[in-house]
Amino acid sequence: MADDAHPAAAELDVLDRRYLHAILTARVYDLAVETALAEMPRLSQRLEAPIRLKREDTQPVFSFKLRGAANKLAQLPAETLAAGVIAVSAGNHAQGVALAARHLGIQATIVMPQTTPQIKVDAVANFGAEVVLAGDSYDEAAAAGRQLAEQRGLYLVHPYDDAAVIAGQGTVGLEILRQNPGPLGAVFVPVGGGGLAAGVATVIKALRPEVKVFAVEPEDAACLAAALAAGKPVELGQVGLFVDGVAVKRIGSEPFRLLAGRIDGVITVNTDEICAAIKDVFEDTRTVLEPAGALALAGLKRWLDEGNQSDAPLVAIASGANMNFDRLRHVAERADIGEQHEAIFGVTIPEQPGAFLQFCRDLGPRAVTEFNYRFAGEQAAQVFVGISLRRGGRERAELHQLLSAAGYAIEDYTDNELAKLHIRHLVGGRVPTRLPERLLRFVFPERPGALLRFLQHLGGHWNISLFHYRSHGAAYGRVLAGFEVADEHLPQFHRDLDELGYEYVDESENAAARRFLRG
Repeated sequence: MADDAHPAAAELDVLDRRYLHAILTARVYDLAVETALAEMPRLSQRLEAPIRLKREDTQPVFSFKLRGAANKLAQLPAETLAAGVIAVSAGNHAQGVALAARHLGIQATIVMPQTTPQIKVDAVANFGAEVVLAGDSYDEAAAAGRQLAEQRGLYLVHPYDDAAVIAGQGTVGLEILRQNPGPLGAVFVPVGGGGLAAGVATVIKALRPEVKVFAVEPEDAACLAAALAAGKPVELGQVGLFVDGVAVKRIGSEPFRLLAGRIDGVITVNTDEICAAIKDVFEDTRTVLEPAGALALAGLKRWLDEGNQSDAPLVAIASGANMNFDRLRHVAERADIGEQHEAIFGVTIPEQPGAFLQFCRDLGPRAVTEFNYRFAGEQAAQVFVGISLRRGGRERAELHQLLSAAGYAIEDYTDNELAKLHIRHLVGGRVPTRLPERLLRFVFPERPGALLRFLQHLGGHWNISLFHYRSHGAAYGRVLAGFEVADEHLPQFHRDLDELGYEYVDESENAAARRFLRG
């Protein structure tokens, strides 16, 4: 059978037996701990469903990744260990391998992108590993890691596409079944490369096939959903970076082989829903998960929101808590939107004294969470307004209808990524440009020299009419830039963008941009 093909029914039985034995005998507990299956009383009451959280964030490295790394290294031959191991990771896998190597008394080399936040570099170094910084992205670091492994004769420990790693992660599923021996409705598992999901789905379907297992992915990094649609692993053109722990372009071949015949469905969620799930966990546990750590809970909530029900417990795996403190501001901004506690609108009001007062009167007894305005013309004012909601999406729709009926020109930007990332910070009037203005949203590597490279490559040839950057404490920054480019020069402009090599989205026709930034 080809590596990327679906497994036949007979082979599923063989895989079940082989992986079940590997999971049952996995050597993880010299380092990893059996984590709690904790109840979520506040969230369970609010959503009227019994919700439990598998607390993998309480592992010694604050992530489940220690399980797979420990099991893999424990099974390597002595001569391989003596030469040392190498791993490529910007986060949790790096810490797992480094700690497992220290436990065995061997040398570990960890290759990380140059964009890796210093807190993660220090955490790996504190476990005694040698840290090598290479490239701006995981792919560039991985290429450097493979080259270094060959040069030094080091064993490369893959983060997810490895049977022993998958078996180690599968012990999470084994613990869930042991801790919840009674009825169990469904288990929700975050997916990046697929190692955790493959291990958990395999053991649960082998021992309790009636229990549903759902994979959860970010909408902008849904590599498993793409693979299932194609019938084999495929590479995504680009992935979102907010949920960096699962920002993988291609599902692993071995995880896909295991998941294709077992998973009950794939649920995709957006950034706002993930931020809301981080807040939910904090309110019940006073713990702050990283975005990937809250991914499964966001999927569980989406599943319930779509009308599904369960009297039996629903389990979400909290996969990690290696959160950069700098990111909390962004999470807090987006959590209320994810919980549908806030709506964001662009509204046209008359440019005259008392207009804002009248607008607030028309809103009625609702709290205004944000109001951005600057004079832009004699007749009408464009305002960017956030409004607190008490009844979620239904109230949001009613509010839109209410303001429209009151005579206001209004657009709903609650789901507009450009508006939430940039526009809300740029409401300041519009200036006519000499040439057509192109608005582009970029992803910048967060490292010294990235902005200089941008300006040297584009700023010398094209006039920059707008520039907005705001740090989110991640490996990549988000930038909105405007350029004056005549129509006849567009082909050259696009060639320059391609040569720059930064991911970008053309937002020139975005509704929020037209209202607040374009003449």
